Amino acid sequence: MKVGVVTLGCDKNTVDSERYLARLGAYGAVQAESLDDAEIILVNTCGFIDAAKAESIDAIVDAARYKTEGACRALVAIGCMIERHRSELESELPEVDLFLGTSDADRLVPELEARGVLGAEVLAHPGIRQYMGDLPHVRYLKVSEGCDHGCAFCAIPLMRGRHRSFALDEVVHEAQLLELAGAREINLVAQDLAHYGRDLRDGTDLAKLLDALARETSIPWIRMLYLYSAGITPSLLDVIAREPRIVRYLDTPIQHASDAVLARMRRPERDRTIREKVARFRDAIPDVAMRTTCIVGFPGETDADFEHLLNFLEDVRFDRVGAFTYSAQEGTRAAELVDDVPEALKRERLERLTELQRSISAEKNEERVGRRAVALVDRSDPLAGSSRGRLQWQADDVDGVTWIDSAQRPGSFVEVAITDVRDDYDYGATVVREIPEMGATPLRAGVLRTSLPLAPSSSHTFGR
Repeated sequence: MKVGVVTLGCDKNTVDSERYLARLGAYGAVQAESLDDAEIILVNTCGFIDAAKAESIDAIVDAARYKTEGACRALVAIGCMIERHRSELESELPEVDLFLGTSDADRLVPELEARGVLGAEVLAHPGIRQYMGDLPHVRYLKVSEGCDHGCAFCAIPLMRGRHRSFALDEVVHEAQLLELAGAREINLVAQDLAHYGRDLRDGTDLAKLLDALARETSIPWIRMLYLYSAGITPSLLDVIAREPRIVRYLDTPIQHASDAVLARMRRPERDRTIREKVARFRDAIPDVAMRTTCIVGFPGETDADFEHLLNFLEDVRFDRVGAFTYSAQEGTRAAELVDDVPEALKRERLERLTELQRSISAEKNEERVGRRAVALVDRSDPLAGSSRGRLQWQADDVDGVTWIDSAQRPGSFVEVAITDVRDDYDYGATVVREIPEMGATPLRAGVLRTSLPLAPSSSHTFGR
């Protein structure tokens, strides 16, 4: 049985898709090389903004043609968009055989069994996620599901539910399995990593999880993505500062800097508190790179509000800023507000912010020219005698890359001298030395400790 998967949206969806494949693998299913050969096609949808919904629908319609032109016996639409819009999609897309939202993804195998698409279980489920990308040494690890924050613009709680942390030993065990499969960098993801453990009510928190990952794995790079700054504690800063395998990188979405806009967004912080916390983070973690996210054109955003945001970014000087225009989402509090910023003005503001941040990022990068740093090699071109990698300040797929002047093995680490900045966001570098100890041994002896479960729990197989 061959399975084809189309994954849309965020890294958390990528994790979910890999877990779906792992569960189907227990029934002898393997990942198809192309959708033409797939007997089951899963489209893992995103419903975050209107553009993502449109992309998801297009992907479903495109996949449906393989029911007549290919080998597809079952088309499954799954994920966030289905959670919110199942009833209307069922009537509009009759070619889909099975609709599953995020809350009932555990029905995937039973439903396919009932339809005769899957046979009997052929092996004990090992809990090892199937890899779905082209950088097997870079993996994503979801530590919780859902969100308890009440941001006015966000529909995630409506799609993913309340925040639920996965048990610490389960997360560590999954990280160990990813390391055995070749991971050299794991990226911890959640709607808010800083919220991890609070609902478990046993003293578990993100700092303790990081300590456990550092103690129980040998993964060279551990990176955190998506932390609300309000939840970053002194103990968390301490573990980042003292553990060298946790990269000096914080991704803290602020969304805006005008107090008036932040209040309408129902965000917990204000200009002053954000500035204070950024300064505190930089004091506690020398050489930290900081990334944030901003929304422009939120209802009621005035010219003065937007200029305040630009001035704030000039003052604070984040290493990277991701930005997008506001889009009303059905069911959110912001959808009840008058969307009074014209689309053309939203796009103009987005362009201005992007251009400002481009210059700030370029200047920040120039400050690192001449320094030495460790790079993780992602790709190599032996014919050209060059490689492409990333420094600790560059997250996969969002922060630019480092161009290395020699062919190095993907998944290996090298020390480089930074020689120049290219296209504002990328570095050029030359190799100083190889670092075999960081990439040669997949897992140190005895890492699968008896204190951890050797069989994975099913409690978060589908991120529930």
